[in-house]
Amino acid sequence: MSTLPATSSPSFDTDVLIVGAGPAGLTLATALAARDVNIMLIDRQAEGANTSRAAVVHARTLEVLEPLKVAARLVERGLQAQRFTIRDRDRVLMPITFAHLPTRFPYTLMVSQAVTESVLLERLRELGGQVLRPRVLVDVRQDASGATATLDDGTQLRARYVVGADGMHSTVRERAGIGFTGGSYGESFVLADVRLTGGVPRDEVILYFSPAGMVVVAPLPDGAHRIVATVADAPEQPDIEYVQALLDARGPASERAVVHDVLWGSRFRVHHKLADAYRSGRVLLVGDAAHVHSPAGGQGMNVGILDAIALARALRQALAGNEAALDAYGSARRPVAQQVIALADRLTRMATARPGLRAARNLLLRTLSRLPMVRERLAWRLSGLVYR
Repeated sequence: MSTLPATSSPSFDTDVLIVGAGPAGLTLATALAARDVNIMLIDRQAEGANTSRAAVVHARTLEVLEPLKVAARLVERGLQAQRFTIRDRDRVLMPITFAHLPTRFPYTLMVSQAVTESVLLERLRELGGQVLRPRVLVDVRQDASGATATLDDGTQLRARYVVGADGMHSTVRERAGIGFTGGSYGESFVLADVRLTGGVPRDEVILYFSPAGMVVVAPLPDGAHRIVATVADAPEQPDIEYVQALLDARGPASERAVVHDVLWGSRFRVHHKLADAYRSGRVLLVGDAAHVHSPAGGQGMNVGILDAIALARALRQALAGNEAALDAYGSARRPVAQQVIALADRLTRMATARPGLRAARNLLLRTLSRLPMVRERLAWRLSGLVYR
């Protein structure tokens, strides 16, 4: 493919306007900047969010970030978790290992989303890009040749294409008239990064089932752990006592995990929604603007980054004259999001099964875990390698 010019036509401010500088938006901007496509990246926040939120980077994500010179920097700053297990308190129901996978990254990389974003931003700046902050998009109108974005200060930006990477409440998606179909779970989720000691390994992500509900315990760099749990009504800022009570009721029983400090905490509701289309004319969607789902399996940010890499390819082709590539992007990526939503939904519903179904669920998982093919398929799906 021929190299695209680094500057747009005088009638356009940019070739591609990207709205939202989260992981998907930053990845898209970096991938396009690496090919000398003229981009503009805006975000409504004065600074990055600087919280850990998503903390899992899977093998396939690292593979697609490697050509952008981002993967090695993330690996250097992350922690490599070799296993993912589903347990009922101390009993292992389903062990999944990644060491045998045919990849240069046979593990789950645990690293704060804040670090992931900072590494992507560092690489974008090396390529001459930047994030314009704070810039709030209020409207997008399109015509045969391009789209006009209006910001809250009245500024208008003219672009050949506009990409909504602006999250679940995407203004870009709403202004384009693209539906967002789905629902939400009844439970709320509590999230906390903590320092703890006791019966929790440092190289394993664990999904604990219990009569009281589920809790995920995952190691983070610098000795921290990520805690995610379903609760009826989560506190806005969980404290040590609250997280300790969760682990006592749901986590390891034979050797208690003791919480010493809560570094950061939050609560959220989980939705499972999918955009009716990934494209409307010259407007495209990526990441959480296109799909949201349960954090079970740690897929959300990873799928968004894979979206961004695929969309960067499609946009380069469209700018070179092959606009059909943009429809192919949606046709390829939307079914992937459907699969991820289904997997996360199954894990979430299993984890929140009624007490009367607990024994049957555990028996089913233990039976399936004896089948190497099942463990292998789950490893490929969780790692993202199934989407190669």
